[in-house]
Amino acid sequence: MSQKSALITGITGQDGSYLAELLLEKGYEVHGIVRRSSTETSERIAHIQEDLHLHQADLLDQVSLETAIRSARPREIYNLAAQSFVPTSWVQPSLTGEYTALGVTRMLDAIRTIDPDIRFYQASSSEMFGRVTEVPQSETTDFYPRSPYAVAKLYGHWITVNYRESYDLFAVSGILFNHESPRRGREFVTRKITETVARIKLGLQDELKLGNVEAKRDWGYAAEYVDAMWRMLQSEDPVDYVIGTGVQNSVRECYELAFSHVGLDPNDFVATDKKLQRPAEVDTLLADASKAERELGWRAQTSFEQLVCLMVDADLEAQQKAHGIRVGEPGTR
Repeated sequence: MSQKSALITGITGQDGSYLAELLLEKGYEVHGIVRRSSTETSERIAHIQEDLHLHQADLLDQVSLETAIRSARPREIYNLAAQSFVPTSWVQPSLTGEYTALGVTRMLDAIRTIDPDIRFYQASSSEMFGRVTEVPQSETTDFYPRSPYAVAKLYGHWITVNYRESYDLFAVSGILFNHESPRRGREFVTRKITETVARIKLGLQDELKLGNVEAKRDWGYAAEYVDAMWRMLQSEDPVDYVIGTGVQNSVRECYELAFSHVGLDPNDFVATDKKLQRPAEVDTLLADASKAERELGWRAQTSFEQLVCLMVDADLEAQQKAHGIRVGEPGTR
């Protein structure tokens, strides 16, 4: 039996790096698409890079995508690449649409042209629910996107459904709720909180500025969510799934837990800044992932409290290493 192979777009990101690790553990030949950049952004995959096959391509360039797919000859493709930071989508709405929406079409068209037997996973987002019409949100909940990012993700979601129904492709979308880890980008609120708390503890920073601290999200551990992605492509039929924990916490609860973990009072350090609030807010997101548990056998294992503490500890270690500081030394709190 030939070795299974997979191609991951966004392999240098949080989800891509965890998925690459998972697939390598399962004996896959793992290929990844990377964009040409003047600076290296491969720190998340540095420890496994020798085991990967990387191809230079871009979601904006159809020819490069087709070349990468022909070279890799994958049986599975995971499309995790996107312009994925919601605030940036208001600043660069057209570029967000090109990557996050039309990039999906380019991938699907390349599959349809080169090998329609390839199984395709699209990274959809809970942000598509936006101003929610019901709580919790399931696969049958109506969408109401509230940002250019969410609108672009909704296009990517529906074009995946359309190509599945029009061309009989095995193409599925995972509607993933917020998922975090020590590999989360520093611009995202959970990582901003945990890294800043670590820096405050070490005396490197004095303030944490946040926007809407009452926004509520369903936060899980990214390393577990990539397993759900893989399970979707092993199913007999192509089906879309909501993936989340079914537990909701606010941004305020996140920073209170992070400060408590290092023995500090958040009231001494947290300030709100209206400039950090969204033009159109998404106040609440909460997953009903019962279908995934029932049909895929997947459920979240890591609690919100465990996740925040895990991230704070990782950021403490990273900041200590970067600055040569130990907790308890002069200047630390």
